[in-house]
Amino acid sequence: MLNRIYPLCRPCIWPALLLLVCDWDRADCDHGEGRRLWQQPLKGPAANTNSLLPDVFPANFLWATGTSAFQTEGAWNQDGKGPSIWDHYTHSMGNVDSVTENADVASDSYNRWEEDIEALEYLGVTAYSFSLSWPRLFPDGDASGQPNPVAVQHYSLLIERLLEKQIKPVVTLFHWDLPQVLQKRYGGWKNDTLVELFEEYAAFCFSTFGDRVKHWLTIHNPFLVAVQGYGTGVHAPREKGDPSDPLIVAHNLIRAHAEAWHKYNTVFRPSQKGEVSIVLGSHWIVPQSGQSNAANVELCQKSMEAVLGWFANPIFGNGDYPASMRDKHGTLLPVFTPEESLRVRNTADFFALSFGPNNLRLSRSLIHYGQSVTTNLRGVLNWIKLEYGDQRVLVAEAGWFSEMTVGREDTVAIYQMKRFINQVLQAIKFDATRVFGYIAWSLVDGFEWNYGYSVRRGLFYIDFSQPSRSRVPKTTAQYYKQVISDRGLPNLQSSKEITGRFPCDFHWGVSDATLQVHFYPFSPQFKDPHLYNWNQSGDGGLYPVSGVKLHTRAPQCSDYLAIMSHLQLFAATGASHYHFALNWSLILPQGDLSITNTEALRYYRCVLTELRVRDLEAVVTLYYPTHSAAFQGLPGPLHASGGWLNQSTVEAFQHYAALCYRELGFWVRYWITINQPNRLVDVFSDFGQQHEAAHNLLLAHAKAWRLYEREYSREQGALVSLALHADWAQPANPFLESHTTAAQRLLLFELGRFLDPLLGTKHKEREDKGEYPPEIKAYLEERALVSGLPVSPLPSFTALEKEELSGALGFIALNHFTTRLVSPYLHPQKPSQPKLQQARPPNHGCSLFSDPTWPTSGLGQALVPWGLRKVMDWVTERYGRSLPIIVTASGMDDQALVEDNLRQLYLKSYLQEALKARQLDGVNLQGFYTWKLQDRHAPHFGLFTSPHHRSKPKASIAAYREIIGRGGFPKDDGAQICVTNNDLQESCTLCAQLLKNKPLLVSGACLLTTAVMLGATIVLILIITRRNRKRGRRRGVSSRRKRTGVPVCSVPPGIKCQRWERVTVQDIADRICVVRH
Repeated sequence: MLNRIYPLCRPCIWPALLLLVCDWDRADCDHGEGRRLWQQPLKGPAANTNSLLPDVFPANFLWATGTSAFQTEGAWNQDGKGPSIWDHYTHSMGNVDSVTENADVASDSYNRWEEDIEALEYLGVTAYSFSLSWPRLFPDGDASGQPNPVAVQHYSLLIERLLEKQIKPVVTLFHWDLPQVLQKRYGGWKNDTLVELFEEYAAFCFSTFGDRVKHWLTIHNPFLVAVQGYGTGVHAPREKGDPSDPLIVAHNLIRAHAEAWHKYNTVFRPSQKGEVSIVLGSHWIVPQSGQSNAANVELCQKSMEAVLGWFANPIFGNGDYPASMRDKHGTLLPVFTPEESLRVRNTADFFALSFGPNNLRLSRSLIHYGQSVTTNLRGVLNWIKLEYGDQRVLVAEAGWFSEMTVGREDTVAIYQMKRFINQVLQAIKFDATRVFGYIAWSLVDGFEWNYGYSVRRGLFYIDFSQPSRSRVPKTTAQYYKQVISDRGLPNLQSSKEITGRFPCDFHWGVSDATLQVHFYPFSPQFKDPHLYNWNQSGDGGLYPVSGVKLHTRAPQCSDYLAIMSHLQLFAATGASHYHFALNWSLILPQGDLSITNTEALRYYRCVLTELRVRDLEAVVTLYYPTHSAAFQGLPGPLHASGGWLNQSTVEAFQHYAALCYRELGFWVRYWITINQPNRLVDVFSDFGQQHEAAHNLLLAHAKAWRLYEREYSREQGALVSLALHADWAQPANPFLESHTTAAQRLLLFELGRFLDPLLGTKHKEREDKGEYPPEIKAYLEERALVSGLPVSPLPSFTALEKEELSGALGFIALNHFTTRLVSPYLHPQKPSQPKLQQARPPNHGCSLFSDPTWPTSGLGQALVPWGLRKVMDWVTERYGRSLPIIVTASGMDDQALVEDNLRQLYLKSYLQEALKARQLDGVNLQGFYTWKLQDRHAPHFGLFTSPHHRSKPKASIAAYREIIGRGGFPKDDGAQICVTNNDLQESCTLCAQLLKNKPLLVSGACLLTTAVMLGATIVLILIITRRNRKRGRRRGVSSRRKRTGVPVCSVPPGIKCQRWERVTVQDIADRICVVRH
């Protein structure tokens, strides 16, 4: 191998002497502050990097896409092109390491470059990044000789056509396709001869194309060239083994870039006035488990320095490698002389960053240092700013990949693109990073290096089995086109906030799960029969008096301190309605009336009466299924006999409902029969069982509803419903009709399957009641046919059941928390693996996921306020406005102990959307219940902390109280003053009559006053006269009474007077049977 001495920079002697003052390893000269990102995380309105920032980019922002020559050009030996190291690699490896494909034709962009330009026009980009093929321009690799004229003409035509279309060319000199002859002759980048050869090649390109190119990139991602090509051997030239080779290669790549920059700076910049940089690849990393201690922060910094800092520190930093790399590699790491440091330092006109799957995959396996690698582009941009100053930044490669089977419908790639663009926008708007362009990678599908054609990264789909290699826009191309047209990410779903109030009878509620029963009252006042003597021996103690027993009484509702304290918490929220569930298995342990837990019923009765005393309303759920508790909340014997797959459970539920109506119904205005039956059916593994369980749950609700209507409604006057889990289903890909169809199908499975049999639909009310949605019937019949089943697994209702179901709903109760993105589930055409190993497709045939730009909670719940409005609009559109809608549960977990800012945002934004639905869309919304009152253990959904944390009120309570007090979002800050309609009507009628008959009223008032005074005079005279006549007789009666005596209490004859008893209001209340007419 030939070695050459790096030429000395003669003008740099004095600055070099200054560098010698610093410690040789430059540790004392490093002034980067990248560590601050982990020590003091990003703050401000967009501290959550995943939260969508609905804003636009600067007007002159560079929107681009890109390709590389080897991946897309093809024509590997056409028109005099020489082989590259990647040609040699793919041709010689055969079946080694799964490399069985080559890029001989690839996307055929060399011959179809005009089609590429048409694709660029479709997108509306303002720039196009592509690389020149070194072996196509110089087959022998030596730019001091004659170039390949056909290649020169090809690239000239491409550049000129781009400029005609007002698309700026961004040209890369070297994107990994080194001429094979240089690898064979010199050993590739391990030999510093290539520094000079690259400088000559760069000078030729600047000279030939530079008058039309203003943005040059010397080398694309040198980290992967060094590590993958000469370290792991995954990339060409597939060398590995010597740990010093990647370090030497990186050293030579940095020097080669520096010489190319200096050549442009001194020779070409004065006339061409362009810019030159190098594309540096990076990952992003965060402390493991979010623990930002000093040790983890240092490991994160080392990880960034081992990839991005390896190349950025010599060029943008102090002219040397990071100290952490010197510590890690020791003498294996090449050394920059002071002159060389000055030569490589500041050799970039802007910072060009590559952020994609290649670096992220490698980082997870090699240099993560035990920390967590993430796809946070905003983090990298801020680290660059803190570490290397306020650089202008071009995101020169950003994008993700899709599997080969995805084809044109690359939905997941849309959201990764949206995530990256959003992070760049946040970095510009909130962190003041100077990002001036974004290059989405890549324009067309191509050869993806060691992955061949198994993955795709193009915005345009290419069928590599077809000679035509037609460019077909994927849905990511459609999305990127929209982003460019909008200049960013405007929030098309959300609308401006509105002002207004909810009505006075609106339910402001708090919703809970099954209410825990505390059987024993905690007040000892009337339970202890002993009489005590205090301080008898001077020790301040209480001693029972022997032989003395006092009368005690049964415990009263007011003795249950658990109830009192619980309702005090609820009252502090300012809500008017409390929604909780009874425990079926506790009230009827055997599932029937053979054993009834009267103490449990008494406890629930006490809760209800205490709510009524406080003028608060109760909403009570009869059956609250839960996956965590045994038997899904059913009494044990019912679960053992098949649970909801057994018709007997339907009858048992009817008996249980009757008991609750009879014992508790006088205090309940709203009943929920079953909470979220659409979630309960998910616990069944078999599709047939799911449908059977849903069928029986519907019948159980209908029977309970009919029972109440028949026997209790006239007396008690409550409304009965069932509560459905009602998250909104948003089509994941807005450009595909199949996704819209899938989202509608999911809503029908979630809501229509239960509401259609009860309500029919607005358009076919009479015909559809008692029937499942026809769309579900058709879909399940189609799936049964495809699966080889004789019939659909969906049961049918009998005529009697249809009659029982029809109209069995007093209001529509929806539990809404978030929004799901929905796409069709891709059913395999032919099973590729044994049946037992295949994942079971969902019953509804939909795949669910979330938008990464939506704010999320600690449990991964997305905050999507507009989803609440959309689901209520959907229900209203399908079932009409005759029945009120009540949101019986809605909330978000927040890990903060007290300052739960995320939950405050949730409440305000979701209630704002609820107001829009009511005022703008005409939704008959009558209530909103936040979930839930108190945490059980760690910070979760509760408005109060758990008893372990002393039941502290969280900040969201004040936010909720304020909204309740103002009745919503009025223009003024005043509290809502409610006057009933009857009062207003009577008041207005009286005022009108008074004004109309004012003269007559004055005369009448005078006459009435005269008559009253005359009558009063006559009555007074008569009273005086009668008193004088009876005065003598009263004296005799009084004397006789003194002799006979008077009893202490006056009672009717035959009734004996008793001593006064201590009677409490609660005693009386417990004995009173309230009857309402």
